[in-house]
Amino acid sequence: MSAHDNPKAPSPIARPVVVSVLPSAGFAVRIEAGEAEREALAKTHGLASVDSFVAELDLKRWRKDGVRIRGTVKARIVQECIVTLAPVPAELDVSVDAVFLPEGSRLARPLDDDGAMIVDPDGPDLPETFDGGVIDAGAVAEEFFELAIDPYPRAPGAELEQPADAADDDGDGGADNPFAKLAALRDKL
Repeated sequence: MSAHDNPKAPSPIARPVVVSVLPSAGFAVRIEAGEAEREALAKTHGLASVDSFVAELDLKRWRKDGVRIRGTVKARIVQECIVTLAPVPAELDVSVDAVFLPEGSRLARPLDDDGAMIVDPDGPDLPETFDGGVIDAGAVAEEFFELAIDPYPRAPGAELEQPADAADDDGDGGADNPFAKLAALRDKL
């Protein structure tokens, strides 16, 4: 889900947590990104700037070998308007709730009696897997941050101009309609 050019590249806000030493009461992780980390986040996600980034996460054991991560990610970002390229500030406040299981765990992919994967579109997300006994809490926070970014930010009042002939086209296949032009070419053949 990440916008990284290289999906194997570490998160700019990487905070690895060793699962085997996770206390039974859980472990709190606070990530307050420094200037260099915010600049890297902005570059990675195509933002004009990331003015603040704070993640407050609680990691707790889930079932026997799993880990549940809950918390929030709060950030102030600036994007470019897709119409005018003017700066568009935004505040993100994202809830984080994710479950991780070790690679190969049978709980990671619930199957029915026929071996088909059970997916409930209205239910919680399926657990993700981790490998090597380490979960990167920073990468999890970054993933939820990325999902909250508006892919098409617009400055207030920014509108695309309609071409003069587009307002008159009622979709009836007039001469300026590109499909009408293709049909005319087909008829000539």
